[in-house]
Amino acid sequence: MAPRKEEEPSDLHQAPPPAGPPAGRHAVHAASGKRLGAAHPRQEGPADLRLVPPALAAWATAAWALDAPPGAVTGLVLACVVVAAGLTLVRRRGAGDGPRGSRKGKGWTRATVTAVLLCTATAAVSAGLHGADLRQGPVPELARRYATVTADVQVTADPRLTRPRVTGDRAAPQSVVLEAEVRAVQSAGGQQVAVRTPVLVVVTAGRDGQSGAAEGPGRSPWLGLLPSTRLRVTGRLAPPAVGGDRIVAVVRVRDRAAPRIVEEPSGVQRFAGRLRAGLRAATDGLPGDARALLPGLVVGDTARITPELDEAFKETDLAHVLAVSGSNLTIILALLLGPPGLAQRAERRGVAPRLGLTLRTTAVLGGVLTLGFVLVCRPDPSVLRAAACGGVALLALATGRRRSLLPALATAVLLLVLYDPWLARSYGFLLSVLATGALLTLAPRWSAALRRRRVPARLAEALAAAGAAQAVCAPVVAVLSARVSLVAVPCNLLAEFAVAPATVLGFAALAFAPLVMPVAKALAWCASWPAGWVAAIARAGARLPGGGVDWTGGWWGALLLGCVTVAVVPAGRRLLGHPWLCGACGLLLLLAVVQPPPLTRVITGWPPPGWRMVMCDVGQGDAVVLAAGAGTGVVVDAGPEPRRVDRCLHRLGITRIPLVVLTHFHADHVAGLPGVLRGRQVGAIETTGFEEPPDQVEFVRREAARRNIPLARAAAGERRRVGGVDWEVLWPPGGAAAAFAPAPDGPNDASVTLLVRSGGLRMLLLGDLEPPAQRALLRSPAAASLAGVDVLKVAHHGSAYQEPDLIRVVAPRLALVSVGADNPYGHPAPATVAALRAVGAAVLRTDRDGTLAVTGADGRVGVAAD
Repeated sequence: MAPRKEEEPSDLHQAPPPAGPPAGRHAVHAASGKRLGAAHPRQEGPADLRLVPPALAAWATAAWALDAPPGAVTGLVLACVVVAAGLTLVRRRGAGDGPRGSRKGKGWTRATVTAVLLCTATAAVSAGLHGADLRQGPVPELARRYATVTADVQVTADPRLTRPRVTGDRAAPQSVVLEAEVRAVQSAGGQQVAVRTPVLVVVTAGRDGQSGAAEGPGRSPWLGLLPSTRLRVTGRLAPPAVGGDRIVAVVRVRDRAAPRIVEEPSGVQRFAGRLRAGLRAATDGLPGDARALLPGLVVGDTARITPELDEAFKETDLAHVLAVSGSNLTIILALLLGPPGLAQRAERRGVAPRLGLTLRTTAVLGGVLTLGFVLVCRPDPSVLRAAACGGVALLALATGRRRSLLPALATAVLLLVLYDPWLARSYGFLLSVLATGALLTLAPRWSAALRRRRVPARLAEALAAAGAAQAVCAPVVAVLSARVSLVAVPCNLLAEFAVAPATVLGFAALAFAPLVMPVAKALAWCASWPAGWVAAIARAGARLPGGGVDWTGGWWGALLLGCVTVAVVPAGRRLLGHPWLCGACGLLLLLAVVQPPPLTRVITGWPPPGWRMVMCDVGQGDAVVLAAGAGTGVVVDAGPEPRRVDRCLHRLGITRIPLVVLTHFHADHVAGLPGVLRGRQVGAIETTGFEEPPDQVEFVRREAARRNIPLARAAAGERRRVGGVDWEVLWPPGGAAAAFAPAPDGPNDASVTLLVRSGGLRMLLLGDLEPPAQRALLRSPAAASLAGVDVLKVAHHGSAYQEPDLIRVVAPRLALVSVGADNPYGHPAPATVAALRAVGAAVLRTDRDGTLAVTGADGRVGVAAD
């Protein structure tokens, strides 16, 4: 057979020759005269894996050598160099021995082992130098002494706000966090030393308790700093909380004034900052979710993402949408080159072939786009990683060989790890490489298998890509979150169709914003529809009660999940041949994810029939639900975490809430309010009149205003009835009675206290009342109604601060304590539990017994645990 002339890369868009039998394919491959075949897919040989072992060896070595002893690193480097030199000499001496085929196979093996050894040595040198760099200079020692210093620091990444978190009964104030490099440090002795040490600058709250909002009039000036800006700060150094990272120390600075700028940012960063600011301005008038999400989709600007929306993206494994990743760049390149699924075929789509551009010209244009992407999204390590992974297709395109994709990925990994060894310990880098590798190896095979079973080509490609990426990335995600998402694949599939148009239109708005703002606003408005769809998918997936399964954390959990995946995938392939069985399995999975309350009640017996009150297990906080009819409940307090109270309400089948009572404004009672309001019809919110602490008061008002829910104040003497439940407010006193009550020492003593009647049962909910208010309650006109209640919600999570006389008067038959496991306060106090048992009460607690449901009627009390 005559050798076939290799096709020019510019001819690759032509249709391939008719498919032949496998033997004919191998003959065409052999006729090309090249080991990997010519550029045509039917002339290409097996995937070239020679660069994969060196890349993996360099990756593992870099991760180890960053904090390894210098002697061990030096020994490893010398051993690798000596062995590699020996293999090279043996290869040369044996070049003329043996048959040609034998020499070729042995040479390939020796060359690969030599490359592995040399890459290992190079990675060890690079990582060893980077690790030694961190240990040099005075900053590490000053951090160990918690010294206060004045330092010149250069900002290396965009400032960001920490997410709000509940600590005890308060929400920790948000802080501004900056990644920076210390360029000069001056200790208390006055000596100034020039250094170059990476640190994390944490700008803590000022005198008002707040560090500034993400935007608006209260926006902190620290949030407006651009990378490359040089500052002079005075703060206290501390060692990082977690070792093994590139951060040497944490610099804690008080936010009492604007930052002192020593040197303005570079021109490139100012230009990128104007583009990003223009995109934010173009999205200002959009609806809430689209306004927050679009800058994140385009350039990774997540300043407007609310904690609730951020949690929804994490729950559905859509968090990669909010981060600057290779997918952002891939979408733009796909507009130029065509869909990534065609990367291993001869035909091309996209703008480039329609303009008549050759492959190499297209690759150059793609490189320009990649450079612009890096400039706008900032050249920090995560963006460089994204650009390298997103540009894998460009190298294969420039060479005219689609089979070069896997070697290109290995080359990108090798070069990035040698350039920045800290990437070897980055979970984001690992996820990027795994996802890209899955798209190049597993996805094409799975897509072909689906097409053979008559699945439409586009749907097969989307299913294969989402499934392959989820299969290889899920074990790593389980390490980070100890949770496996069951809705990740469908949510990614549903979001995939909207991410591309939103990103493309968002980049267009970014480009037009500095030139013609009305056009940018119009493009942003068009992008808001797909962006809003992505946010809606994330919120809907996060609301599903069975959307995730708790999993063993750590690498043992990852290994277990990997084994499960390896077992499930072949079983799934066999299921594809049985449509009815596939449908049955899909229906079972759907029911497990949605968990309809009627079906859940039949299977699990929860909630128990005739339940009167449920104390939700929300950790260290309070959340109580009073039954008020089918699908209706009155909620008293919301706990510290939206997800947990939302899940409790869903399992109870609560869709309508006539009233939410917030006994007081401590975060462990109100921070979960978004979870109560999520997807439910809420009539009103009633609170105490003691409006402290102010940040949580503002939080409640903001959440109510967003949903147009009226706010009211509770006062003693108020009586209400909804469905089969009625209640009376016993505390705090209002009106004229308030003048004779002691002034509350804090929010706890102003807790709304309710006496609830349901089905003949009397239940007393004390909020977080402490002894002074409890004694005042005993002296109030309501004291006569306190004797001999059936159920007591113990005050303040069962703390030791209780009034013994109140416990003796109430003498409950059942005492319920809402408390978090392993809480640092020792709740419930042994003395409190003993006092309750002394009056004949059965004591149950959520940290040990889980969610508790009170049942019974006419004096007969029952309890069930979930």
